[in-house]
Amino acid sequence: MSFQLPNLPYEYDALEPYIDARTMEIHHTKHHNGYTTKLNGAIEGTDLEGKSIEAILEHLDMSNTAVRNNGGGFYNHCLFWEVMSPNGGGNPQGALGTAIADAFGSYEGFKDTFSQAAAGRFGSGWAWLCVHKGGKVEVCSTPNQDNPLMPNTGCGGHPILCLDVWEHAYYLNYQNRRPDYINAFFNVINWEKVAEEYAKGS
Repeated sequence: MSFQLPNLPYEYDALEPYIDARTMEIHHTKHHNGYTTKLNGAIEGTDLEGKSIEAILEHLDMSNTAVRNNGGGFYNHCLFWEVMSPNGGGNPQGALGTAIADAFGSYEGFKDTFSQAAAGRFGSGWAWLCVHKGGKVEVCSTPNQDNPLMPNTGCGGHPILCLDVWEHAYYLNYQNRRPDYINAFFNVINWEKVAEEYAKGS
């Protein structure tokens, strides 16, 4: 069965003023839809057809650029939409909050580390928070549409939070002010969803 573009769990304008409706609509209907269509074309008739996106990416031949770019684009955006919410923001609680405090000293320490990973990614890419078996968390970034599920991306672990720092994710509203976009993102993080992914991955 081919992959389907997921519906957003909120309206396009739900994350305003932090992320504007026009950006969300273009990002979802054009960019994510494009990755979905091209991924289906890249796996059609191959032994990857019928596998889950996680299984495809975890055992990916990194020289297969069509699946690497479009499979990554499909997976990354699916997670990105889910870890944002119009009722987001605040601080992570419970086991996730404890793990973040243990790894970064405090929630503010995490924000600084994650912001640096997102701002310091040259060109296009993503910032990630991942969890390893046992519950330890780590921040990293990847170029283009790479992600921590893929072999040898320098991250590893199970992705539980991500931020898209491709210009199409923020340019209409923020132009070249990527740090402002990164700062705005913390107001829409869906920590309940991130905590679910943390429990799953740890």
